Amino acid sequence: MSIKGLSRREFMLPGTAACPGCGLALALRHALKALGDRTILVVPAGCTSVIQGIGPNSSFAVPTLNIAFAASAAAASGIVNGLDVQGIRDVNVAVWAGDGGTADIGIQALSGAAERMTDMIYFCCDNESYMNTGVQRSSSTPQGAWTTTTPTGKREPKKDMPLIMAAHRIPYIATACSSYPIDLHNKVEEAKKIRGTKYIHILAPCPTGWRYPSEKTVEVGRLAIETGIWPLYKIQDGRFTISIQSKPLVKESRRRPVREYLEIQGRFSHLTSSEIDNIQGMVSAMWEHLSLMDNRDLLKGW
Repeated sequence: MSIKGLSRREFMLPGTAACPGCGLALALRHALKALGDRTILVVPAGCTSVIQGIGPNSSFAVPTLNIAFAASAAAASGIVNGLDVQGIRDVNVAVWAGDGGTADIGIQALSGAAERMTDMIYFCCDNESYMNTGVQRSSSTPQGAWTTTTPTGKREPKKDMPLIMAAHRIPYIATACSSYPIDLHNKVEEAKKIRGTKYIHILAPCPTGWRYPSEKTVEVGRLAIETGIWPLYKIQDGRFTISIQSKPLVKESRRRPVREYLEIQGRFSHLTSSEIDNIQGMVSAMWEHLSLMDNRDLLKGW
C-alpha cells in the first residue's frame, strides 16, 4: 500500500497538546487510522495522556480510558471481558503506553494479560525515557544516552521488550517506527485479524528528550532504521521475519554508520569515539543474531 492508500479519516483531532515534532503523536495518528472507529483506547500515565488534552475536551475521536501506570493491561483485560459478556467482538481494545509504562511499571499486568492470551493489541510507543515528567531514564533507554538521571550516560543496555513478549508465546509481535507509517499501518492491520494478545513496539523519536531540532523527527527515525540500531521485524505464530525495510541491512555494508544516528542527537553528544565504536559493535552483534533468527520458528522445540 502507498501513502495514498491510507484512510483520510482522522481520529486525532487538531489542537493536541503534543510537543512540536512529537514522534509519538505521529505514530498514534497512523495507528488509529488502521484501528478505525470501533476502537477503545486504554492510556496509562505518560506523554499520551497529556497529548489528548484536559477533560472534558479530548483530541482523540475514540473512547479513551485513562488509567494508572501499572494497570493498563489489567484494565484492557476487564474491557475485553465486559465486551465478551455482551457478545461484542468487533471492537479493537488497544493499550497505548510509553516505555516506562510498559518495560518498567506496567510489565507485570502486561505479562499477566499475555499469559491469559487477552484479545487486545498492546502498543509500546517508545521514546526511550520518562519524557513528560522530566526525561528520567527508563529500562528502555539505550546504553550511553543522557537523561536527567543518567547525566554521564546510561550504563545498562536497553531492555529487549519484543523478545520478552515472544517468550510469552503470543501470536503476534512486531517492531515499528513512527518514520515508517506504511509499515506501521500494515502491522496494525495484521494484528487486528488475529485473536489473542498482540504486541507492537514503536520507536518514537522525541525532540525534547533526545535533544534535536523538532523538524528532524522523521529524519532521526529513518536514521535509526538505516543504521540498523532499530531493526524492523515481526514474529507471527513464532516465526521471525525481518521486515522489508530492514532486510537489506542484514549485510553490514548496507548499513549507515551508527555515528550518523548518534551525532544528530544531543543526548549522545558526550560520547567519545571509543564509546561510539562500542555501540557500533553492539549493533553488529545484534544483527548477527537477527540474521540467524530470520525466517525461523523461534518457538519450535521450546
